[in-house]
Amino acid sequence: MTKRIVALAGDGIGPEIMTSALEILAVASKGKFAYEVVSFPFGGAAIEQVGIPLPQETLMACQQADAILLGAIGGPRWEGVKETPESGLLALRQALKLYANLRPTKMQTFLEEKSPLKADKVRGTDFVIVRELIGGLYFGQPKYYDSDEAIDTMNYTRKQIEQIVRLAFELALTRRQKLTSVDKANVLANSKLWRQIVQEVSEEYPSVEVEHIYVDAAAMKLMMAAPTFDVIVTENLFGDILSDQASVITGSLGLLASASLSIDGPALYEPIHGSAPDIAGLNIANPVSMILSVCMMLRQSFQQIALADQIETATYETIAATGGTRDLGGQLMTSEFKQELIKRLE
Repeated sequence: MTKRIVALAGDGIGPEIMTSALEILAVASKGKFAYEVVSFPFGGAAIEQVGIPLPQETLMACQQADAILLGAIGGPRWEGVKETPESGLLALRQALKLYANLRPTKMQTFLEEKSPLKADKVRGTDFVIVRELIGGLYFGQPKYYDSDEAIDTMNYTRKQIEQIVRLAFELALTRRQKLTSVDKANVLANSKLWRQIVQEVSEEYPSVEVEHIYVDAAAMKLMMAAPTFDVIVTENLFGDILSDQASVITGSLGLLASASLSIDGPALYEPIHGSAPDIAGLNIANPVSMILSVCMMLRQSFQQIALADQIETATYETIAATGGTRDLGGQLMTSEFKQELIKRLE
């Protein structure tokens, strides 16, 4: 059966890296995996076309897809508008019930020198941050501000916490069976409930080692002892901050992919970086995080494990052989990296 992939190229470098990743998928999947790609406007690009970041046509297409690929959204030209590109992303997460974001961080040996941290601090790093995605401060009500006061509401239910925590435990079972729960239970009521529920659910997974750590301590430990982590589970705001912090371990935002999983619908896959409008159109963007997002899609949504492994292996071989794009210290343009990778796949 032909699978339907919705591509939301978005803004900035989004269209460039999306094009590269889809060309690579087309070469690698020939005769192995039947799919079709349909593209729709989203984010700032949709604001320019129809005035809103998430058109109804785009939403309907996403709801009917087997998987969704997102390039990047946002940029200074849409700051201060009534509906920002980011508001469209939050609305899409809610509409698709994208409750969990998975961000793997794995250090390749040949990339150790690219990390701003010392090699002995990052060697062997291989962990996944599991972030709750549709609760907490970003979605809680009431939410408002005026010139004298601002209020954000942080709210979690038992159901939301149990859902994300069980996913994290199940993932830990497939890895090194260690789970780190990040909270601020010494201060926040939400975190007290979070920690209580993690403890309750842990009884269902006796083989998984569980540790609780405050978010500030977790931030320090990521920089000092990243290889000690396996699966990290945390709420929305903490997960947003920690996963961006973790991205520096590998030396470039352009190397990391993510998956946002739905309760009962299609998953969304995207690079963790932004739209980088300052380099858009210059053919220097690193497409690797988009390519690895395609690999996550192949594994998670389509069970195309061998195909994903083939593309991922060829991607890292290309970086090792060529030095990669400029953000990695190499000299390849976006299109040149794509062509080098395609040669390996062919």
